[in-house]
Amino acid sequence: MIAWARIVICVLLLSLATLLLAPLQILFLWRDMPQRRRLPRFFHRIACRMIGLRVHVHGRIDPRRPLMLVANHVSWKDILALGSVADVVYVAKAEVRQWPVFGVLARLQKTIFVEREQKRAAGLQASEIGSRLAAGEIVVLFPEGTTSDGNRLLEIKSSLFGAAASAVPQSPTGTVHVQPVALAYTRVHGMPMGRYHRPIAAWPGDIALLPHLIGVLREGALDVDLVFGETIDYARDTNRKLVSRQIEAALRSMLVARLRGR
Repeated sequence: MIAWARIVICVLLLSLATLLLAPLQILFLWRDMPQRRRLPRFFHRIACRMIGLRVHVHGRIDPRRPLMLVANHVSWKDILALGSVADVVYVAKAEVRQWPVFGVLARLQKTIFVEREQKRAAGLQASEIGSRLAAGEIVVLFPEGTTSDGNRLLEIKSSLFGAAASAVPQSPTGTVHVQPVALAYTRVHGMPMGRYHRPIAAWPGDIALLPHLIGVLREGALDVDLVFGETIDYARDTNRKLVSRQIEAALRSMLVARLRGR
């Protein structure tokens, strides 16, 4: 009974926050005001507090621009966690645009939607990401292409780093800074989260969203570690596959270390 009361209260408060902040964000987007980048961070902090997601930051975001953050992908909660600590914009598959609630929130944050199956559109999509990077926005890329079980890193798709290459000509320094970020869900109710409990945090694609969302709200206390690694400079002559391997190695190392409590 207490768990369901908490779920109802959480949903009502999040709905209220959305109703109050969405009109402001629409105005900021319409006028292309700088606040359109900052307001989502405020909303994500509220959402993290409401669902009981405690975010612990290790390292720091590179202050240089253009900056692309490359992260492993465990759950929709990754969006809240990263969005609560930085003014970021995400790259998401086009289907997200049609999702109830999450699709609306993604559009309000001016998410970059990509059609992964349409190779003809890849150039235009990379160009849009490059333009956003060159404009000073921090773009978050999930190069695994899907969510994992939270215990491991899936294979990284090097083709997605073409977005960094497209931003190089528009960069004042001729360089795009690519920084790996590992997301590790480590605790539930303050206790270490082992493999058995990690599905509470993870959201693999074959699990329905609503039951998973209810399960997260019922738990009400999860800890996630955000580990910011060393930045790699991407220039005109940079080898995309080499950068992909370097990022993959860094993400895997940071993720394993945090999951083991190091």
